[in-house]
Order: sequence, then structure tokens, then C-alpha cells
Amino acid sequence: MANMAQAIRMALHIGETELGVKDVFGEDVGPPLGGVFTCTQGIKCAWNSPLDERGIIGCALGLALAGQRPVAEIQFADYIFNTIDLLKLCGNTRWVSNGQWPVQMVVMVPVGAGIHGSIYHSHSFESVMTHLQGWKIVIPSTPLDAFGLMLSAIKDPNPVMYLIPKALLRSRGEEKIPGEPEDPKELNTMIDAPLGDRSKWKPVWPKLKDPNMLLGKAKICLGGRDVSVITYGRMVFKCVEAAQKLKEQDNISVEVIDLRTLFPYDQEAIFDSVKKTGRVVVVNEDTEVTNYGEHILRRITEDCFYSLEAPPALLAGANVPGVGLAEPLEEASVPQTSYIIDTVRRVVKQS
Repeated sequence: MANMAQAIRMALHIGETELGVKDVFGEDVGPPLGGVFTCTQGIKCAWNSPLDERGIIGCALGLALAGQRPVAEIQFADYIFNTIDLLKLCGNTRWVSNGQWPVQMVVMVPVGAGIHGSIYHSHSFESVMTHLQGWKIVIPSTPLDAFGLMLSAIKDPNPVMYLIPKALLRSRGEEKIPGEPEDPKELNTMIDAPLGDRSKWKPVWPKLKDPNMLLGKAKICLGGRDVSVITYGRMVFKCVEAAQKLKEQDNISVEVIDLRTLFPYDQEAIFDSVKKTGRVVVVNEDTEVTNYGEHILRRITEDCFYSLEAPPALLAGANVPGVGLAEPLEEASVPQTSYIIDTVRRVVKQS
């Protein structure tokens, strides 16, 4: 099975060969590195930008307004905050022009903790980003989703913010990307650049198929009857692990929903689950104050109030300015499996 970085790379290959992408760019995105996480290795139209986040977003907006379909990368979410005014322009241009000026651009941004990146390489960005209207926002948790959501993002006429959980970039999924080789080692040989001199290296791309994933469609990772856990990105796997332990230890049946798309989000899937279980926990690793999960809980409280059997809960990152470098500090900064278990137990015991 492909890992997430390979899945993104293969989607970008389809983007440049079949979907009209002519520019994939950002800091260290082009050769020889192919991105600090190798997500753009072997992409022919990839090129290196200056170390200028505002220039990257401004260039992408200009290309999109000229009718192109650029894919730009901000190397880490920690360095995107100085582009907020430009992101706002990207988001409102299609609306203010009544659809006459499509802004068909994708911005890739690695987010979150889990790699011991400390305060400069560990920020989440979804709570800020979901406040900028006009954007679609996706965050995959598996290689297949990373592949399919990237292709859907490229095809969408709106700007799409493609958030990448950096701690998952080397993870392999259980679902095969249509057309990838059965043997991961074979795929590595085909599309992973060698160490050392890469001047003569060229990837051999497998024949892949677009799964045509819909933006705004959540995935039920585990079915359950007692409590709904709504999450996304890196937290999906911690929530699934917590659900399995809760089943074994407490016979608590947990339904785990991976949103996959934060805007538009799958309201129907959320409401259906909450109406079935009567209890809900939202989990993410962004800081708890003005957290994106608070919006989800507000909608649940307003629209599913009479289905709730206990107060809904948010489990989020600690309300601190950054993520610690030392492993114990990093683990204390963002939700861990044990925190999820404790929160679910508390919600289930309430009535």
C-alpha cells in the first residue's frame, strides 16, 4: 500500500497529465528535493519558489485568475499566518464576481503535531481557516483519501485548502489506491527518488484511476450505538484505537466519524449519528479556545437538542501558545488515546 506522501504525489501526477495543472510550487517543492516531505518528487511542473509565503499565495491567485489550476504549498502551517489577507481575497473573488472569476487553486499545508516540531512546526490551522469564507477545506487521514481528495480539490472551481497531517505522511493505509502495485516495495522503486544524485532519475508512474471522491462527504470508520466521536486527520486513528479499547474494557460501543472535509462538512452524517447514539464527543488537536469543533457542537446542540442524552463534549489541544518539543510536553499539548477514553467514559456516564 502507498503511504500518504506517495498518494499525494500520484494525485499530482494525474493533475499535471490529465487535469491541466501546469504549476506545482513552493519552498523546496521542485527538484532536487521534491518537497521537505517528498510529496512532489518526480512532478514535472514542480518548481522552487523564494522563501516568501505571501508571494506563493499571491502567485497562485494570479495564476488562477488567469485560468490556470495551480497547486501551491506552504511548507508548514506555522508560516501561513502572514497571508491571511490574501487568503481572504482568494476566498471572496468568485463570490463577488458572481462566478465570473473562478479561483481554481489548491494550497497544500502540512499541519499538526506528532513529529516533535516544537513551536515552529506543530501548529494546527483549521480553526483559523474555516473562518475564511469561500474556501473548501479538506484534511485526509488515509492515503486513499489523500489521493482522491487531492484530485477532487484540483477539479473544484473554488479555492481549496488541503491540510496534510504531517505525522501521517509516512503511514500506509488499508485501502488500495486504484491501480497501485500490490507490493509497496515495487511502488517505492517506481516513484521514490534515490538517495544521492537524482539528475538522471525519472519516476515510472502506475496507471491509476480517479475514485471520484465527493468533497463534503464524511466516512464512518466504526459503527456504534452508545456515543458518536467526530474527528479528522491524525486524531482519527487515536479515536479508533480508543473506541476499540472502550469496547474491550467497558463494552461501550463508539461510532467514529472521519469528517475528511471541514467545509463543506457532512451535516447529515453527523446528525444521523448523534440522533442514533444520543451522545457526542468532538476530537481535534487545535487549541480549545474558538476551536472548529465548537461550531460542530453548536450545530448539534441547535439541531439535535432533543436527541441528546448528555451534554456534548469537545476534546482539543491545550490552551497554550505552542506545542512543546520534549515528548511529554508534546503529548500533554494535544489529545492522546487515554484522554479520548476518559472523555468518552465521562460522557457516557452522564444522563
